[in-house]
Amino acid sequence: MKDYIEERVLGIADYIVMTKATVRQAAKKFGISKSTVHKDVTERLSQINPSLALETRKVLDINKQERHIRGGLATREKYLHMENR
Repeated sequence: MKDYIEERVLGIADYIVMTKATVRQAAKKFGISKSTVHKDVTERLSQINPSLALETRKVLDINKQERHIRGGLATREKYLHMENR
């Protein structure tokens, strides 16, 4: 694996663990696709740093469990803004 990929993978993982960010937020922060973030933290990270991979996986699992709540809140906000017009 090339050095710049390893640096990116570790940077993404650190960002996710520190900020509890979603895959989408990490992708936006690093200017890459959600698919790349997902591949980096699920496949590549376990080869580079298994303990960091476990920490990152925990955050992503929590985000996955909460995504329906975030989606509902976003929908609520959308319709609240439509009423105010």
